Amino acid sequence: MNPLFSIITVTYNAASTLPATLRSVGEQTCKLYEYLVIDGDSKDGTADLANASGIDNLTVVCEPDRGLYDAMNKGLGLAKGDYVIFLNAGDSFHSPNVLQLIADAIMENDYPGIVYGQTQIVNADRKRIGDRHLTAPAILTLDSFKEGMVVCHQAFIVLRKLVDNYDTRYKFSADFEWCIRCLQRSHRNCYIDRILIDYLSEGITTSNRWSSLWERFKIMSFYFGFFPTLYRHVGFYFRNMRRNKNNK
Repeated sequence: MNPLFSIITVTYNAASTLPATLRSVGEQTCKLYEYLVIDGDSKDGTADLANASGIDNLTVVCEPDRGLYDAMNKGLGLAKGDYVIFLNAGDSFHSPNVLQLIADAIMENDYPGIVYGQTQIVNADRKRIGDRHLTAPAILTLDSFKEGMVVCHQAFIVLRKLVDNYDTRYKFSADFEWCIRCLQRSHRNCYIDRILIDYLSEGITTSNRWSSLWERFKIMSFYFGFFPTLYRHVGFYFRNMRRNKNNK
């Protein structure tokens, strides 16, 4: 019998951030999962940390890859669970009962296509910084992603049979495009009004940030139309200006 969840963590030289992730998986009260750590041949002992974690149903793959999304595709190729969850190194389940909350929602809603919830931002000491600037909506549709990535990738749990590979043409935002394709295929989405994921804030270089935003603009233009996307981005600009002003 397949496990209910395939939890996938992609790593590369993540020895400093992976322990919190491993701990949060190992502490889950629901054990209906397999845990796949896909490591890109780290040189800092990352794979050794995973192997020494004592987590049940753990598989560690340690070999070179062609980047983040190529490694994620490797994880999908190995996944046997009914649902897939991507949990990056440094990110963690918010509490030991998160998987049980998700499992209960799945059973109560007869295996929906997507189960999702809220995310909070934490620092390296696992202290809360705040909420994401975009809040997951109570009703999630394809059109929701016209406003951006309204659900954090890690809090976006997808029925495996709806999933195919990430498009590795995108170097920074393939997860955004992948979520859109999953939403196209899902007929029922289930919202859990709880924080499911603690997302590690590590910062991002300006060059990568703008590259990511440009990729997202191209993705949104493809799925939702160029001029509607351009119009929305004018609104996004002023929204960000107001948020930055309020944060000063």
